[in-house]
Amino acid sequence: MNITSQIKQPIFTEMELFEKKFHESMTSKVALLNRITYYIVNRKGKQMRPMFVFLTAKMVSGGTVNERTYRGASVIELIHTATLVHDDVVDDSNRRRGFFSINALWKNKIAVLVGDYLLSKGLLLSIDNGDFDLLRIISVAVREMSEGELLQIEKARRLDITEDVYYEIIRKKTATLIAACCALGAKAVIEDDIQVENMRKFGELIGMAFQIKDDLFDYSEEAIGKPTGIDIKEQKMTLPLIHVLNTCTPQEKKWLINSIKNHNKDKKRVKEVIAFVKDNNGLAYAENKMVEFQQEALALLQNFKDSEYKDALTLMVNYVIERKK
Repeated sequence: MNITSQIKQPIFTEMELFEKKFHESMTSKVALLNRITYYIVNRKGKQMRPMFVFLTAKMVSGGTVNERTYRGASVIELIHTATLVHDDVVDDSNRRRGFFSINALWKNKIAVLVGDYLLSKGLLLSIDNGDFDLLRIISVAVREMSEGELLQIEKARRLDITEDVYYEIIRKKTATLIAACCALGAKAVIEDDIQVENMRKFGELIGMAFQIKDDLFDYSEEAIGKPTGIDIKEQKMTLPLIHVLNTCTPQEKKWLINSIKNHNKDKKRVKEVIAFVKDNNGLAYAENKMVEFQQEALALLQNFKDSEYKDALTLMVNYVIERKK
């Protein structure tokens, strides 16, 4: 049994029912929209986000979920899918998880409108059922994700990013959505604000570790579905590079910045930058930071009594930093 199936095991029934409800939450009277949403549903990824919602809900409540849990998971997935559809338009990307992206098949205008549609469906699902507390959690996440992306773009232009700013970017860009999944999973089933905040923090820490792992893939030799050096080509400042920029000599720093600014399309130069970052402890430093976030997340789980849901979340935390792609 692969690791994702193991994590899914204690919530298998919930995930089956969720898929049905999620598909229903997308339906429209417009045939074109239904064709596109059918395409989206049949090309789903690992579904980590709904898994976080259900595992958290069951762990904090002692094994129960309710209709709010299903709605919360659907809203998260609707909004997450909307952001992916919009991202592909922004990045002019033709592929998503090995399949054609919506904009590649139906053009940009339709893709933007489909993203808007999914976003509004998510909001209405919460509003129509009076889940304003859940809607608040999700809306904060959407705001932070937009801020994180814009902060990254702003900093990439000037290449003046510190480690603290990097953490702020990845907290907003990536970690905030996983934090929302865990907070929402807890909030749907219990009224204890301290526990809800603990789970939000837990999700945020996993999200931080997850993004650092993603950034490390840029320096990997293995086939992971995206070419290496892509962050450097796109002038994205990630932790291995930031650490090396902060610890190398002024001369080396000048060469690095010049390479990223003016030679980021030169394959040979990008390879030299990758080698330099590796040789100067950039990867080891980032890996240590990733493990720190992972350990902090695991420590937060200790507050809960042992259960198969807690075990599955522990497995999830470890999978985040051990995954190969």
